[in-house]
Amino acid sequence: QVQVVESGGGLVQAGGSLRLSCAASGRTYSSYATGWFRQAPGKEREFVAAISWSSGDTRYAASVKDRFTISRDEAKDTVYLEMNSLKPEDTAVYYCATVFDPSGRLTPANSYEYDVWGQGTQVTVDS
Repeated sequence: QVQVVESGGGLVQAGGSLRLSCAASGRTYSSYATGWFRQAPGKEREFVAAISWSSGDTRYAASVKDRFTISRDEAKDTVYLEMNSLKPEDTAVYYCATVFDPSGRLTPANSYEYDVWGQGTQVTVDS
């Protein structure tokens, strides 16, 4: 059974940086798309970034583009989200999600396109 576990959240001052990790286990195939989503209190879950496994294509929400970078380490089966220039409005629980993608090229931006989710990691940006 495929599982993903997030780590790396915490409290940071505005303008600071954090790196989140999404470690996968139980995968039978090597071609998965992985995305990051976030949910702030009282708000709906929103897309942050996604990466395809084989092609390495990426997609970002407009609100994080040029500040966040998604990457993958195939050997470790881990996806990272490097977050720079953090703002108080980035405060949220960040979730990693993954889905089998035979094409190896997809970067889904909708939560319903993913079928495996982690428990989330809290990111708090203090002004």
